[in-house]
Amino acid sequence: MKKLGEDVSAARKRRQFTQRRLAEGAGVSLPTIRRLESGDPGVSLATLAMVLVVLGEGRRLAQLLDASADDVGLMLEQQGLPKRVRSPRKKVASSGSSSGSVSPSDDDAIGEAF
Repeated sequence: MKKLGEDVSAARKRRQFTQRRLAEGAGVSLPTIRRLESGDPGVSLATLAMVLVVLGEGRRLAQLLDASADDVGLMLEQQGLPKRVRSPRKKVASSGSSSGSVSPSDDDAIGEAF
């Protein structure tokens, strides 16, 4: 959190924003900006998001844990995939038909296309 606060402070200074101007733009109090810049973990994520938007860096928040860039998550997902996929078993009708099998005309009657 300390580094994040330092980074916010540096970004604010590069843009020549005062802490007061940043606070007003983000809709928070001046002490909240001071707490954020000092690395206080009690500052809400919503405050950080608004500060990023005011600093013109809102896209960075959108990229946070972007699924397409989540290499670890994609690797874990790949490991969990089944080795093969089997087609579902056909259900055999137990009543209603004298032979117990399903004919193509029965499929048409219940609206199945295949």
